[in-house]
Amino acid sequence: MLEKIIDIWFSGGWVMIPLALLAVLIYSNGIQLLLFLRKGNIQLGHESEWMTWIYNPAQAEGRAGEIIRYTQENVTAAKHVRNRFEEVRQTMLHNIERRLIFLNTLVAAAPLMGLLGTVIGMLGTFAAISSGGGAETAGMVAAGISEALITTQTGLFIALPGIFLTLIIRRRKHAVEAALARIESLSLTKLQLD
Repeated sequence: MLEKIIDIWFSGGWVMIPLALLAVLIYSNGIQLLLFLRKGNIQLGHESEWMTWIYNPAQAEGRAGEIIRYTQENVTAAKHVRNRFEEVRQTMLHNIERRLIFLNTLVAAAPLMGLLGTVIGMLGTFAAISSGGGAETAGMVAAGISEALITTQTGLFIALPGIFLTLIIRRRKHAVEAALARIESLSLTKLQLD
């Protein structure tokens, strides 16, 4: 079975090497980003705890505690709270957004790289057809068509799961943004009541 996979892989031509590198880049970056959002320093706790922490910042824990203490420290106006939350958003989410853009670019490049292999395979097919008849021509045509189809399939096979990975990462990023907005809203409400 492994030999068959290797044969199929090599019948895709030289474009399969950049496709393999592209797949490694997509999935290593995507998984790193997903793990960072899931287990990294982005964990903000639960909404049920935020109100208690906003009224008692010293009891606040984790990343949410750091944010609450920072945004309430020596602040008397709502404008200052908003500015500090914007600073927190920029600090936390800018790197994620930048890496997500890079990941989307890689995912978009996979089918294009497969298309490049398709064009190269079709050029080989047309060259074989134009060379004239014979037993050798049929083999060259088959090899060109094989290269064209395998690279297209591989590019799509790499890109489709990558699209779902970016959607999951984007959803987690939006959840962090929503949590920050809710903490900001609760902090502003507390400030207005004081």
